[in-house]
Amino acid sequence: MAEAISEKEALDAYSTTVSTVAERVLPSVASLRVGRGPRGGAGSAVVITPDGFLVTSAHVVAAGRSATASFLDGTEYDVDVVGADALSDLAIARARGATLQPVKIGNADALRVGQLVVAVGNPMGFSGSVTSGVVSGLGRSLATADGNGHRRFIEDVIQTDAALNPGNSGGPLVNSRAEVIGVNTAVIMGAQGICFSVAANTAQHVLTQVLQHGRVRRARLGVAGDQVALPQRLKSRTGLTQASGVRVVEVQPGSPAQAGGLEPGDVIVALDKDVVTGIDDIARVLDGARIDKRVCVRILRDGRVETIDIVPTERLG
Repeated sequence: MAEAISEKEALDAYSTTVSTVAERVLPSVASLRVGRGPRGGAGSAVVITPDGFLVTSAHVVAAGRSATASFLDGTEYDVDVVGADALSDLAIARARGATLQPVKIGNADALRVGQLVVAVGNPMGFSGSVTSGVVSGLGRSLATADGNGHRRFIEDVIQTDAALNPGNSGGPLVNSRAEVIGVNTAVIMGAQGICFSVAANTAQHVLTQVLQHGRVRRARLGVAGDQVALPQRLKSRTGLTQASGVRVVEVQPGSPAQAGGLEPGDVIVALDKDVVTGIDDIARVLDGARIDKRVCVRILRDGRVETIDIVPTERLG
């Protein structure tokens, strides 16, 4: 009998936590309508400042530079897209002339697998929908495609089994203290319980960059490449321990890579002290702090480890 009471108490505590979180967060979650007709977009957004700044998913606002935000209390505002970053699938927008109730931003680095999370959004047009689950995985890389069809990776993604559906994108993932620790971005179609959110720490970085520069600044080498496995014999001879690197397929004319002497066929294995095992590692390392700063690129060339210096420029577009 005591065990049955204990289970009931646990369920009551779970329900109370979810309902309390929902009550605190729902007034800060908007339903976004972007553009018109079949080419328009729809999704969710969450208020992050009292003067009307919101964070959402970049793919939600890809259809236009303005939108309409509707809140659960019936208020509606015109919204301008301030800046979007396709590589993190995050965008910053601002409701015109609005004074809104912001959420509190939490620290995604403090999350633990198995921790309770709540997703809030407007899936399939059902405003103010709430689902709950647990953190299933941390530090994931989510493969996406940019507007040019190139494969990109969203870094530091949270995997959860809190149900997400079309329209949830851009809405918040929150912890039991009603702190936003992620921005919902994607589901794996055909799979059950595999959903992803971009970490709130990344959202804060994007917000800072967008407000300062109107975009997220990143560095570029000017190469195209693919991931290749490193043979065990080669690793033994060179002292490398990683399983793979990035083979340079193309060096863009006039690029920093060309100026530094990088050649097709070279295999990049490190940038400064950061090991490179795939394209996503290069994208992660080449942040705004590397623009116009010398980077020591460690490569494999003709079976030998060499180092060359490259000064990345700012990536535009």
